[in-house]
Amino acid sequence: MGVREVALSAASVFTAPYQPQDYLRLVNRLSSARQLRGVVRSVTPECSGSVTITFRPGRGWHAHEAGQYARIGVEIDGVRQWRSYSLSAPAGEDPAITVTAVGRVSSHLVQHTKVGDILFLAPPQGDFVLPTGPRPLLMLTAGSGITPVMSMIRTLVPRRPDADVVLIHSARTSQDALFRDELARLAAEHESLHVVHRYTGTDGRIDLTTPADLDRLCPDWRSRKAYVCGPAQLLDDATAMWHEHHAPDALSVERFETALLADGGSGGHVVFEKSDKEADGDGSTTLLELGEDAGVLMPHGCRMGICRSCLVPLRAGQVKDLRTGEIRADEGDLIQTCISAPCGPVHLDV
Repeated sequence: MGVREVALSAASVFTAPYQPQDYLRLVNRLSSARQLRGVVRSVTPECSGSVTITFRPGRGWHAHEAGQYARIGVEIDGVRQWRSYSLSAPAGEDPAITVTAVGRVSSHLVQHTKVGDILFLAPPQGDFVLPTGPRPLLMLTAGSGITPVMSMIRTLVPRRPDADVVLIHSARTSQDALFRDELARLAAEHESLHVVHRYTGTDGRIDLTTPADLDRLCPDWRSRKAYVCGPAQLLDDATAMWHEHHAPDALSVERFETALLADGGSGGHVVFEKSDKEADGDGSTTLLELGEDAGVLMPHGCRMGICRSCLVPLRAGQVKDLRTGEIRADEGDLIQTCISAPCGPVHLDV
């Protein structure tokens, strides 16, 4: 038995019939047997309605790798809402997320988070991470897609003299470019980092339909392991480029969202049976969003139809896959709620 266990056993004489941990939880807001939590240590303004939120996680968190993401939960109007955010801090340091005020949860985090607040957490995950051995790297990012790549750069460049990183980042204007000043400082201090900013408001977007722009911006791009993160169009174009003009396995892609059909489903009334909640859907709002807005604790992960963590049994009715248009109507079918919308009345087993 360890020292901690001996101390707790001795203390239980004075705390019976309760356990010492029960009293510890009253004074330690990070202590929870059911839910991992973190306390906000700093909120740093970035640019264009963005902030970096650094937090200290409680027990149960495992150190993140550079490039990974984590699910973050926050209470809004009494309902706990969850979203996935890339971790922007370097590996080995307290985790941080950099959030732009787009959407309900992100806007709430940007506008209302303060030091001392409690965030609900899930452990870091994802395989958009640095290679195991030294090799030349190309980072191709746009907008908030720079967030996981910034974690990689902060981890690699100051610590590895053999690093060789080219970052090509697109933003609408220089004022919209996240981490611009820090990147300039890092590039000045380390010859291993070369930064190219592309301001689409004046320069236009990088054309990835041919290799011409990449040949000009990074002539040796074919010899580098490439990472791309940003809007769906950038990711689709880069994937096509590497398939046609190089090697697909030389490219790692991180997606924040997936393309959904514009017309959606027909809409309908959704009953969340186990939670005793109901909601009306318009046909383009996903079942996941409808449930969360109604106060249902919905399982989810990537929110893009990839990880399948959001699967919920269909009890009755039919739903439409907003990526493909496929209609699902078999009772007992496992429905991906993050990419499905109701088509008429729907009952879900959640």
